[in-house]
Amino acid sequence: MWKSAVISLLSLAGPSFAQFNSHWGGWHPGPSSNHDQNNAKVIDLSGNGWTLKSQNGSISVPASIPSQQYIDLYASNTIDDPLYGLNNVNLDWVRDQNWTYSRSVSQLRTGGPRGGWRGGQTSTYLVFEGLDTFTTITFCGKVVGATENMYRQYTFDVTDVLSSCRGAPQLSLNFGPAVPITHAISEGPDQDGTVNFADSCNNSTDAELSCKAYARKEQNDFGWDWSPALVPAGPWRPLYAVQITRNQLYINNAAIDIYRKGQQNNLPPDQSQPWIFNASIDFTGDLPRGSSMQLTLSDQGGRQILQKRLGGVYSSSNTISGSTTIDPSSVQLWWPSGMGSQPLYNAKVDILSGGGRFGSNSIANAERRVGFRTIVLNLGAITPEQLARGIGDGANWHFEVNGKEFYAKGSNLVPPDVFWPRVDDGTVQNLFQLVKDANMNMLRVWSSGAYLDDWIYDIADEMGIFLWSEFEFTDATYPNNDRYFAEYEAEAYYNVRRVNYHPSLALWAGGNELEAVINQYGIGKENYEMIQLQILIKCVYANTKSISYIPSSTYNGYISLDFNSVRPQTPRYLSGTPGNFYNDTDTYQYDAPTLFDFNTYPEGRFADEFGYISFPSIQTWELEAPESDLYVESPTVVNHNRHVPFGAAASDDVRVNAALRVIRVPESQSLQGIHEITASTHLYLPAPNLADSKANFTAWCYSTQIIHADAMAHQIAFYRRGSGMPERNLGSLYWQFNDLWAAPTWASVEASGRQKLLYYTAKDIFSPVIVYPYWNRNTTDLAIYVTSDLQDSVSGTMSYQWVDYKGNPLSVGGTVTIEGHRNGTGNNGTQPSQANRLNFNVGAINTTEVLHYPSLQTTFSNSNVSMDNAVLILSIQAGQYTHKQFFHPANLIDVDLPDPGLTLRQSGNGFTVTATKGVAAWVWLEYDTNAVQGSWSENGFWLNKGESKDVTFTVISGGGDWASSVSVRSVWDNLGR
Repeated sequence: MWKSAVISLLSLAGPSFAQFNSHWGGWHPGPSSNHDQNNAKVIDLSGNGWTLKSQNGSISVPASIPSQQYIDLYASNTIDDPLYGLNNVNLDWVRDQNWTYSRSVSQLRTGGPRGGWRGGQTSTYLVFEGLDTFTTITFCGKVVGATENMYRQYTFDVTDVLSSCRGAPQLSLNFGPAVPITHAISEGPDQDGTVNFADSCNNSTDAELSCKAYARKEQNDFGWDWSPALVPAGPWRPLYAVQITRNQLYINNAAIDIYRKGQQNNLPPDQSQPWIFNASIDFTGDLPRGSSMQLTLSDQGGRQILQKRLGGVYSSSNTISGSTTIDPSSVQLWWPSGMGSQPLYNAKVDILSGGGRFGSNSIANAERRVGFRTIVLNLGAITPEQLARGIGDGANWHFEVNGKEFYAKGSNLVPPDVFWPRVDDGTVQNLFQLVKDANMNMLRVWSSGAYLDDWIYDIADEMGIFLWSEFEFTDATYPNNDRYFAEYEAEAYYNVRRVNYHPSLALWAGGNELEAVINQYGIGKENYEMIQLQILIKCVYANTKSISYIPSSTYNGYISLDFNSVRPQTPRYLSGTPGNFYNDTDTYQYDAPTLFDFNTYPEGRFADEFGYISFPSIQTWELEAPESDLYVESPTVVNHNRHVPFGAAASDDVRVNAALRVIRVPESQSLQGIHEITASTHLYLPAPNLADSKANFTAWCYSTQIIHADAMAHQIAFYRRGSGMPERNLGSLYWQFNDLWAAPTWASVEASGRQKLLYYTAKDIFSPVIVYPYWNRNTTDLAIYVTSDLQDSVSGTMSYQWVDYKGNPLSVGGTVTIEGHRNGTGNNGTQPSQANRLNFNVGAINTTEVLHYPSLQTTFSNSNVSMDNAVLILSIQAGQYTHKQFFHPANLIDVDLPDPGLTLRQSGNGFTVTATKGVAAWVWLEYDTNAVQGSWSENGFWLNKGESKDVTFTVISGGGDWASSVSVRSVWDNLGR
């Protein structure tokens, strides 16, 4: 995703630090199922006791690991909040120098042969789970290693260094500044001309934060169109000292692969086959000769289900592997949210000495919490049976779980914070609960980003949320030489093995929008085919049979699949039969006049990115901006805005604000981006023009969120309707779910945890069975469809009523009902029942047209009713499922809105909103305090005159007298009357 400046050719330069104390609780592993039992001595070097020093030693502050330099500098009051106001650029000096973390490791015994432990020789290792990024490691005054990859685990043998160490060993980690280092690489022997061109390396003075493709580091650390460019550094994951004597092991990693017998990557397996359980454990130490492996499988209640030796055990110098079969009747299937339950099992794999003979004992074991499911991204050719159902020819592009195709509903996840060490289990639990509550079943874990910790997948396992996961390559072309190939392979191999056991893992993609870069700009094909189509796919296919792989998030599929080839997938790129469907879609629409035109949306098999922009709430702005900057074009707002229109250029004739002289995005470009956001508000809504400046900014934030939410609801509904059209669309993941600072972005959840209006419209439009109006403004054609993502067909009734904005019924005739209608996948339509009430039947994961006005303008003219004063209220009942929609043919700016007379009544955490005088458009409840976090059962809805809605507020964290700050508004309040 790079929407404002396509790929990296125009490379541009979380929550407030002070907001919640939990962000300063240090790294929390969460409910991890990863419990490795080692017979080695393991010393956790995380936590306090560290010192952080600047390059010249003038700054020395206490530090705690995992961390990054900004975190410890802020905790010691050396710097202000990096996200507040203009601090993200005023603190460039932090980004641009070396920082050293150091401490004494007194727990390690020194002196004597090989460390001097009783019981024989002792080997000592330093194990680093994550170093960000260019690091020199010094131990006992000697350099013992260097790293240049944020995503890898590193192990260094320091046995000999420790044996000669006198006194308490000192460990120092020196982190170099990534910006000058990557620029130096781009000019050195490892430079790649394609990368330099694509990333604008060293080609202009405006390219300060380019060259990021040379760093195996989180790419949005260098800035993105929703992220600041802080470029942090530090030990971002835990680290350990490990001491091992003979026949002792330390487990570094464990790959658990559960799949159906005979299963191959990317191909639907035979669901009648037994399960294969394959375990492969990576270790440090000496494996006793003749070691064997044993699996003990238990349910979450502790009941043992089976215990058996693994067969086919083989070992190398650092890995031991084996496998066994499991009877399907002994375990239950894991399903995503909305399709079933999420049973999980504890799998303990013991490494046994003695080759399994009497007296064998476990010398180490790896425990993982696993689930039994198959998940496949089906890219196979459309079958004759599918063609007979009305599905368009070409290739599939959809997910299947346990042999069943399903509609993937969700969004795209970006890092929850600008600093990963601040992300704890509470943060992720809250985010994922919002995902589940919003009827979603999948998140695309965007690159780049970072590879998620195991405990984050654990939470997804529990909640039934599939995580489409990506390797960290995005919107660019990457270095194509042996040094980098080795890094790519090492990081991919480690991370594929590390997370494969999670049932929530849905897919590995080679990166973000990479094929689109080739197709659209004609650059990077050679690099892409080597990295994504040869190296990364090998790392997936060599380590798992249970997960599908695609080389890019935007992918036109493959022409052939050959597992014996060094490049198993032969990509289609853009070759294919015209008119056929092969691909997923990734598109953004910013043109205000056509924003709601369904004809501008792409038809594809799956929509993995689409979005629009809005401002966060004023309450979130208050956490990161002074009160004097709470207006649309303030220095903080312009500074934090990273969205610029396509092709926007800096202009000398745009006013210059001295306070913004160091902004990453030129001020004129940022203003153009803000104007693009506000233009749609001016076109569709009565724009706020309130006398009070703060109230006016509040109304602007709310108004941009209305356009954002409405535009996304339109697109999600369009893609969902595509499940019953020739394209057979089976997925819509909007951009983006969450934010990491206060800024105009595509997010539905703000950095403070507060939800935007989009979150609630997405929750509504992702309901299992929905009714939605499809309006062609040019022809005035209006078609009403019911869409279902249920696994079985469903029948129900739809009622509809036209009213004016004062809530009075309107007599609108000339309707056309649909009898025996067949849609694109052969589903029966509706039959008329009675006036303003229609029966419908919709097939499994399908859609049907229920009501049709071929020319609404003609219908209104014949009825002597003005379309500018009309609202259509639609509601459906289908078994346990209900849904309601309001349609208005006229833009609200063209409507003479009456005061809806909103009233608000509270009872505990429950609130009742009533429209007493007229129709209320976009009713919004908000709490004017940052002392509490929570979510509403519903929000951002419409009400007819006399209609009430009961909503509840669930407190997530905090408290106090938040309820007294709750207020309600609608679009009418923009008028300031």
